[in-house]
Amino acid sequence: MTVQQHQLSNGFRVVTEHMPGLKSASIGVWVMAGARHERVEQNGIAHFLEHMAFKGTAQRSALQIAEEIEDVGGYLNAYTSRETTAYYARVLENDVPLAVELLADILLNPAFDPEEIEIERGVILQEIGQALDTPDDVVFDWLQEAAFPDQALGRTILGPTERVQNFGQSDLRTFVDEHYQSGEMILSAAGSVDHDQVVAMAERLFGQMPAKGANTLYQPADFRGGERREGKDLEQVHFALALNGPNYRDPEIYTSQIHAVAMGGGMSSRLFQEIREKRGLCYTIFAQAGAYEDTGLTTIYAGTSAEQIDELAHVTMDELKRAADDMSEVEIARARAQMKAGMLMGLESPSSRAERLARMVSIWGRVPHIDEVVQKVDAVTLADVRSFGGKLAQDAAAAMAVYGPIDHAPTLDALRQRLSG
Repeated sequence: MTVQQHQLSNGFRVVTEHMPGLKSASIGVWVMAGARHERVEQNGIAHFLEHMAFKGTAQRSALQIAEEIEDVGGYLNAYTSRETTAYYARVLENDVPLAVELLADILLNPAFDPEEIEIERGVILQEIGQALDTPDDVVFDWLQEAAFPDQALGRTILGPTERVQNFGQSDLRTFVDEHYQSGEMILSAAGSVDHDQVVAMAERLFGQMPAKGANTLYQPADFRGGERREGKDLEQVHFALALNGPNYRDPEIYTSQIHAVAMGGGMSSRLFQEIREKRGLCYTIFAQAGAYEDTGLTTIYAGTSAEQIDELAHVTMDELKRAADDMSEVEIARARAQMKAGMLMGLESPSSRAERLARMVSIWGRVPHIDEVVQKVDAVTLADVRSFGGKLAQDAAAAMAVYGPIDHAPTLDALRQRLSG
């Protein structure tokens, strides 16, 4: 693995990985500013800003941005999460300089034209409407809100309609001034890239950014738990449960991930086998472990009928409780294999590698070799997973969201009693 890192004098970081045999590259700038860095009156502004990045700069119109990248067969996109905003491109090897130059232009010279703001406002309001019409999406926003009430981490990434309707040019510029700092940005590139060339481009394009201190506009997470119940005439009840877990720097993060895979990470998992295959209570059910800088979530989701939600929820609790006592070495070995295969398969994609590079640098300040990560996964024992499962069942704070015909859905208190009893 030919990973190389460099930090400019203003704190801007560069990380690259050359992948022999490739003729293309993925390049992006990851900004350590997402929805959880917003004040309540700013909720949705990070996502709005991401949309506006492609709507014109001091040098290029929105059409020119689109034409320049597509004239060379490239691809330009972005996304906003709760902790980061990423702007990235995929191009052929000879067009890496163009990609870096375009990324620098949209990040450093956004026009924020009032007419374009109004057009994009309409697009985002449509996106919010689409999300609200997608039950298995919106239930996760409500779950996040139930887990972290009255906190930035619990608020929706898209923002509420009433705030998005009122954002203007000054709101966008304020968020950029507060968060788009040289020390909070990472330029990551993977594929057919030359490290020295990328560093030189970064120095020329980003080196003049003023050096600023670390971002202090940050609200620590407090997983309080709770439930949200929203009744609606739908075909299914959408059920989502979250249990408090480790943050991504906690050594137990690998245990939580293996536990989640064994519980609901595939067709052979406990929840899939017991609830779908044996009982026929649902079509979709899964578990996953997510993590943030200072907290984490083990999440379970399923969709089922109004008549079966009570049984499904209670059997889910029974399986979580049972796993703390009788999870087998065979199940753990299978979960380890799934995790390692997923990581290694991801390394075949320059886009996945570029994202991993940026994420690792943001978390650890370095990029651990994949063998180091594999060793940590292999080091998780059956006793570790059982112990973790026991803590989830007995001690972890919980949150729940249910949406649809919920008259027969159990309360969170009833499920907690079932789990710990």
